[in-house]
Amino acid sequence: MASSIAKPGPGNGYPMKAQLQIMVLSAKLKENKKNWFGPSPYVEVAVDGQSKKTEKCNNTHSPKWKQPLTVIVTPFSKLIFRVWSHQTLKSDVLLGMATLEVSDTLKSNDMNSECLPCVMLCIPCLAVWEQRVDQNGRLYFVDHVEKRTTWERPEPLPSGWERRVDPMGRVYFVDHITRTTTWQRPTMETVRNYEQWQHQRNQLQGAMQQFNQRFIFGANGFDPLGPLPHGWEKRTDSNERVYFVQHTTRTTQWEDPRTQGLLNEKPLPEGWEMRFTVDGIPYFVDHNRRATTYIDPRTGTSSLENGPQITYVRDFKAKVQYFRFWCQQLSMPQHIKITVTRKTLFEDSFQQIMSFNAQDLRRRLWIIFPGEEGLDYGGVAREWFFLLSHEVLNPMYCLFEYAGKDNYCLQINPASYINPDHLKYFKFIGRFIAMALFHGKFIDTGFSLPFYKRMLNKPWALKDLESIDTEFYNSLIWIKENDIEECGLEMYFSVDKEILGEITTHELKPDGGEVLVTEENKGEYIRLVAEWRLSRGVEEQTQAFFEGFNEVLPQQYLQYFDAKELEVMLCGMQEIDLTDWQRNTIYRHYARSSKQVLWFWQLIKEMDNEKRMRLLQFVTGTCRLPVGGFADLLGSNGPQKFCIEKVGKENWLPRSHTCFNRLDLPPYKSYEQLKEKLMFAIEETEGFGQE
Repeated sequence: MASSIAKPGPGNGYPMKAQLQIMVLSAKLKENKKNWFGPSPYVEVAVDGQSKKTEKCNNTHSPKWKQPLTVIVTPFSKLIFRVWSHQTLKSDVLLGMATLEVSDTLKSNDMNSECLPCVMLCIPCLAVWEQRVDQNGRLYFVDHVEKRTTWERPEPLPSGWERRVDPMGRVYFVDHITRTTTWQRPTMETVRNYEQWQHQRNQLQGAMQQFNQRFIFGANGFDPLGPLPHGWEKRTDSNERVYFVQHTTRTTQWEDPRTQGLLNEKPLPEGWEMRFTVDGIPYFVDHNRRATTYIDPRTGTSSLENGPQITYVRDFKAKVQYFRFWCQQLSMPQHIKITVTRKTLFEDSFQQIMSFNAQDLRRRLWIIFPGEEGLDYGGVAREWFFLLSHEVLNPMYCLFEYAGKDNYCLQINPASYINPDHLKYFKFIGRFIAMALFHGKFIDTGFSLPFYKRMLNKPWALKDLESIDTEFYNSLIWIKENDIEECGLEMYFSVDKEILGEITTHELKPDGGEVLVTEENKGEYIRLVAEWRLSRGVEEQTQAFFEGFNEVLPQQYLQYFDAKELEVMLCGMQEIDLTDWQRNTIYRHYARSSKQVLWFWQLIKEMDNEKRMRLLQFVTGTCRLPVGGFADLLGSNGPQKFCIEKVGKENWLPRSHTCFNRLDLPPYKSYEQLKEKLMFAIEETEGFGQE
């Protein structure tokens, strides 16, 4: 059959090494009447010490492979094609052989059909790119096959990778080393990211034993449901199943007596309804008399007297208690079984979670890893949530990305559309995250602050941008604080964005590319460009996520939490080591012996772990610590230790700079003044830098 190969694009020259994709189509073999069965042929391609083989076709003289093979070649390489017949009990038989000089194919578009009887050569990977220069003298590259442009010089595929096209004409890539596929074109950087992710995943497998020690929900005396009734004790059996002992009657039961009492109370009288205040305190509505009261008509007791006393708006424990109560009200009886293998954890979980009715996911979970003994009484489910949450980071799925180069919070990857099934996956992840909150389980990696606000339906602030893109945030602050007309800046209501090397323009408002930004309208520009950067064209993905989320847990059940409390709900609260914190703190314009520093550590020592966590959130932007503790804290430019700097006047509130893990602590005159200002800052402010 005739074959062809395209010439390189203008200006590229011949690369010393390039990828060559060979499409092996078919062959016509001579029949041997002595053999009852036909041969089982396959093709081997050898070049420069490499060898690639097609799959075999069984018992046929007219094999059709239609299989691409990729090899690395130079202009001086020589391709050797061998057609073999597979033999079960003896060595394979050589049926035919042909050779091809790469230099010959580069000189001509037309090739002699006798030269290569069973192979069609496709375009070398680098030969389809063209180098161009734009009107501003900037160098860019054009891919004539995929019809896209990029500023980055194109690289050959990493070793072991192959480009393929599925029956629907969609391009995908095969990693023959790990035997996986991805829609995203691999680069050396993405391969390194994947290797790093695999290393982290292997570490997580062994970290589950330490997991319960790192997080203090249900440990160190903190239980969201409060203390057990008098005479009751909570225990755990040999399979990690929690049960409860009533010492008065000397009986045991699986049900928690606290939730059992809530769920099994006798109904309210006709015409009565129980509601909750904004602080989570129950009260009762008598629709017959159109009156409200804190007194329970069934017991005659007041919820203000017997319920949890909420002393301030941010009483996190009380909010969690009532959230757990409502989850119990939504829960369904019995359980559901989810069977997954560790090797294909993401795919198995996706198939099963999406096959259930959403309300069934409110039943008790029974997670099964085939081949592993034991039943799931909570411990296996904890591990499943922890490991699967890390799995969504897999670069092969191209669903989420880190919020910044040194910010390990997650945000939706705007390039996720390269995965044709990405919206289905986001709906699945929405269900999964809602399940984690509903069942009180923790995930390994949390989201960015703006994403938590989106989960709570709370508005974004310009300050939120600092936590995910410091450089972009600082540029907007500069525009806000300077006269752009005096500086001669020429900006329009449009922005350029680059996704997978392709540069497109997004207009911030209709015909924004023609609207000049002035001193008068720059406030509108800053608002629009900040909103764009925080959402960045991921509206479809976000909608799919919340479609799945709300099927399991309606978002209004989270309305009493703020973004930082939601992070603790989802990721757990780490036990903070005060000694580690002090050892890895640096000071600016203060010394370790400064009285304000001594007062600061005195206050930290007096705090419980919840308030320490809120202070950590205030300064670093997250309640999570790296595995190495405070020594491994990261800032916007790499490793950055916790820093206390002397800034401001004594009547100022403390400020935080989350990109640098820095606390601006004014020179207060007394311990009481420092305590008052710092506690107000971490408990009462939404956003940072307030005075």
